[in-house]
Amino acid sequence: MSPKVISFSGKGGVGKSTLLVLMLKHVIETEKYENILVIDADPDANIGDIIGKEIKFSETIGGKMTKLQEKIQKRQIPLEVSKNQIIESEVFDALIEMDDFDLIEMGRSEGEGCFCSVNNALKRIIDVLAKNYDIVLIDAPAGLEYFARKTGQDVTDLIIVTDPSKMGFHTMERIVEVSKEVHLKFKHILVIGNRFPEDLEELISKRIENIDDDRLKFLGILPYDEEISTLNLTGDNLLKLSNDNALYKSAKTLFASIV
Repeated sequence: MSPKVISFSGKGGVGKSTLLVLMLKHVIETEKYENILVIDADPDANIGDIIGKEIKFSETIGGKMTKLQEKIQKRQIPLEVSKNQIIESEVFDALIEMDDFDLIEMGRSEGEGCFCSVNNALKRIIDVLAKNYDIVLIDAPAGLEYFARKTGQDVTDLIIVTDPSKMGFHTMERIVEVSKEVHLKFKHILVIGNRFPEDLEELISKRIENIDDDRLKFLGILPYDEEISTLNLTGDNLLKLSNDNALYKSAKTLFASIV
């Protein structure tokens, strides 16, 4: 059976990485999925920080690809081994095993040059690695280039996170538009309003109703939470957030309809 692949997207700074970790916490606690993979596709590598895990650049895919490029330039790669085989080996080597899930950090490119090889490696990860897991959670980078390159082509559920801003709404609408343009066949596109006051829920709901896409569904809004903001600031593990936290309780209700 094919895995459930959920990607979090949206404008930078809307809290998509935080919501991904809260969903990860919920998924772990439900014990519904035995094998869980988290892919941090954002070059800023936020997931490690949010779960209190220090990840060196050399441990990321970006780090592995940079080292590989150096070996290729120095002709240190055996001629009988294909480049794709080596890339796949390096990608598997970048897998970080945690207690309840596995994690891969995309990382950044080092120095000048094209980031294409890393993006191509990520496409291979989703295809090859995902088959070994029951559920895959992906933190997509901010911006639309990720989708324009069809990097999200194996995603089953796309979650778009927006804050109460014109820029957040615009990014949400453009992501849906671009997904149509490049023929990304998401089964569901789900929108969550993060750090939203209750009196603005109707505003985002109507905005979503005006988007012509049968896959699109508004899940609901989540308020600003001071405890979570403090944890993010101090670098403590968000997975250890109390189950009594009000925002987490609300988030679980939204997540239950997905996982």
